[in-house]
Amino acid sequence: MTRSSPFSVRGRHALLIVKDERDLAIVRRQLGRLGMSVSETAPEQLSPPNVPADVIVLDADSIPIKSDPASALKCDAPVIALIGTETPSRLKWLLDLQPASFLVKPLRSAGLYTALVVAFDCAQRRSEEAAHIERLEMRIRSRRVVLAAVLQLMRSHALSEADAFTLLRQTAMRHRTTIEQLSADMVTLGGMPNRSSRMA
Repeated sequence: MTRSSPFSVRGRHALLIVKDERDLAIVRRQLGRLGMSVSETAPEQLSPPNVPADVIVLDADSIPIKSDPASALKCDAPVIALIGTETPSRLKWLLDLQPASFLVKPLRSAGLYTALVVAFDCAQRRSEEAAHIERLEMRIRSRRVVLAAVLQLMRSHALSEADAFTLLRQTAMRHRTTIEQLSADMVTLGGMPNRSSRMA
């Protein structure tokens, strides 16, 4: 899979959840100059509309601290938080939100492109890390299944661990499948699959 460039923002879509008209005008104008499309929703709604967004620009000061950050935004898009109130309680809420980037208010014309690049890069890295963790967890689950299949072969054919694994590997090659898939089939069937059966 080709990694998309965080520097390429043209053609992407931003959802603005900003209350202050001045901040809204600045963000809207800068995103337009960068070639991004925009949709808007009021901070009071706390539920983004059904518009696929590549990034969310959120005025964090306009969201009540008592609200749950996780449920406030049920969206996978990275968040750029606009923050002006630097109290510990507000910053704690912001940390729980886990924004990909932020801008300090009052906003200026500069800085939004940097925040976008950081947000897109952060989102890409988080996605890649989640996929890597999922692959590692899958390998751990697969190893347990392979071990169960090896133990099954050791018991049923009175083989050593090395010989049982060799038999498993050779059978997988013969069936043109992976050791993990063959092991899963063995555990399910309680023995070696029929050679004539088609293996995925």
